[in-house]
Amino acid sequence: MLKYDVVKRDRRKLLALTGLTIKEFNALLPAFTQADDRQWSGEKTLAGHNRQRALGGGRSGQLDTAEQKLLFILVYQKTYPLQVVMGELFGLSQSGVNH
Repeated sequence: MLKYDVVKRDRRKLLALTGLTIKEFNALLPAFTQADDRQWSGEKTLAGHNRQRALGGGRSGQLDTAEQKLLFILVYQKTYPLQVVMGELFGLSQSGVNH
Protein backbone atom coordinates (compact mmCIF):
# COMPACT_ATOMS: atom_id res chain seq x y z
CA MET A 1 0.00 0.00 0.00
CA LEU A 2 1.27 3.45 -0.89
CA LYS A 3 1.80 5.43 2.33
CA TYR A 4 2.76 9.08 2.67
CA ASP A 5 5.19 8.34 5.52
CA VAL A 6 7.18 6.05 3.21
CA VAL A 7 6.94 8.18 0.06
CA LYS A 8 8.07 11.39 1.77
CA ARG A 9 11.45 9.81 2.58
CA ASP A 10 12.27 9.45 -1.12
CA ARG A 11 12.10 12.90 -2.75
CA ARG A 12 12.45 11.46 -6.25
CA LYS A 13 9.55 9.07 -5.76
CA LEU A 14 7.32 11.83 -4.34
CA LEU A 15 8.19 14.06 -7.29
CA ALA A 16 7.50 11.28 -9.79
CA LEU A 17 4.16 10.34 -8.21
CA THR A 18 2.78 13.82 -7.48
CA GLY A 19 4.82 16.35 -9.44
CA LEU A 20 5.61 18.16 -6.17
CA THR A 21 8.66 18.38 -3.95
CA ILE A 22 8.28 17.76 -0.21
CA LYS A 23 8.46 21.52 0.39
CA GLU A 24 5.67 22.17 -2.14
CA PHE A 25 3.59 19.31 -0.71
CA ASN A 26 3.94 20.71 2.82
CA ALA A 27 3.03 24.21 1.59
CA LEU A 28 -0.16 22.87 -0.03
CA LEU A 29 -1.18 20.73 2.95
CA PRO A 30 -2.64 23.46 5.25
CA ALA A 31 -4.90 24.84 2.50
CA PHE A 32 -6.01 21.31 1.60
CA THR A 33 -6.73 20.50 5.25
CA GLN A 34 -8.86 23.64 5.63
CA ALA A 35 -10.81 22.91 2.46
CA ASP A 36 -11.29 19.26 3.46
CA ASP A 37 -12.54 20.25 6.92
CA ARG A 38 -14.98 22.74 5.40
CA GLN A 39 -16.26 20.23 2.85
CA TRP A 40 -16.73 17.38 5.31
CA SER A 41 -17.65 19.25 8.50
CA GLY A 42 -19.37 17.19 11.16
CA GLU A 43 -22.35 19.53 11.44
CA LYS A 44 -23.95 18.59 8.12
CA THR A 45 -24.66 15.36 6.26
CA LEU A 46 -23.31 14.73 2.75
CA ALA A 47 -26.63 16.04 1.41
CA GLY A 48 -26.13 19.31 3.32
CA HIS A 49 -28.82 18.73 5.94
CA ASN A 50 -28.30 19.25 9.66
CA ARG A 51 -27.03 16.08 11.31
CA GLN A 52 -29.61 14.30 13.51
CA ARG A 53 -27.16 11.92 15.20
CA ALA A 54 -23.71 12.36 16.66
CA LEU A 55 -20.74 12.29 14.31
CA GLY A 56 -18.61 9.16 14.35
CA GLY A 57 -20.96 6.32 13.52
CA GLY A 58 -20.18 3.96 10.71
CA ARG A 59 -16.97 2.69 9.26
CA SER A 60 -13.88 4.88 9.36
CA GLY A 61 -12.04 5.61 6.14
CA GLN A 62 -8.76 4.02 5.14
CA LEU A 63 -7.30 7.35 4.07
CA ASP A 64 -7.28 8.58 7.62
CA THR A 65 -4.83 11.50 7.51
CA ALA A 66 -4.89 14.69 5.45
CA GLU A 67 -1.45 13.78 4.06
CA GLN A 68 -2.74 10.43 2.83
CA LYS A 69 -5.81 12.03 1.22
CA LEU A 70 -3.72 14.70 -0.50
CA LEU A 71 -1.25 12.08 -1.75
CA PHE A 72 -4.15 10.05 -3.17
CA ILE A 73 -5.55 13.07 -5.02
CA LEU A 74 -2.19 14.19 -6.38
CA VAL A 75 -1.21 10.72 -7.59
CA TYR A 76 -4.58 10.41 -9.31
CA GLN A 77 -4.29 13.83 -10.96
CA LYS A 78 -0.72 13.29 -12.14
CA THR A 79 -0.95 9.73 -13.42
CA TYR A 80 -4.71 9.37 -14.05
CA PRO A 81 -4.76 5.57 -13.56
CA LEU A 82 -7.77 3.29 -13.55
CA GLN A 83 -9.74 3.15 -10.31
CA VAL A 84 -8.70 -0.47 -9.89
CA VAL A 85 -5.03 0.57 -9.95
CA MET A 86 -5.63 3.35 -7.41
CA GLY A 87 -7.42 0.84 -5.20
CA GLU A 88 -4.43 -1.50 -5.31
CA LEU A 89 -1.99 1.32 -4.56
CA PHE A 90 -3.94 2.67 -1.59
CA GLY A 91 -5.61 -0.50 -0.27
CA LEU A 92 -9.14 0.49 -1.28
CA SER A 93 -11.90 -1.17 -3.24
CA GLN A 94 -12.83 0.17 -6.67
CA SER A 95 -16.04 1.61 -5.25
CA GLY A 96 -14.07 3.21 -2.41
CA VAL A 97 -11.82 4.93 -4.93
CA ASN A 98 -14.85 6.11 -6.86
CA HIS A 99 -16.42 7.60 -3.72
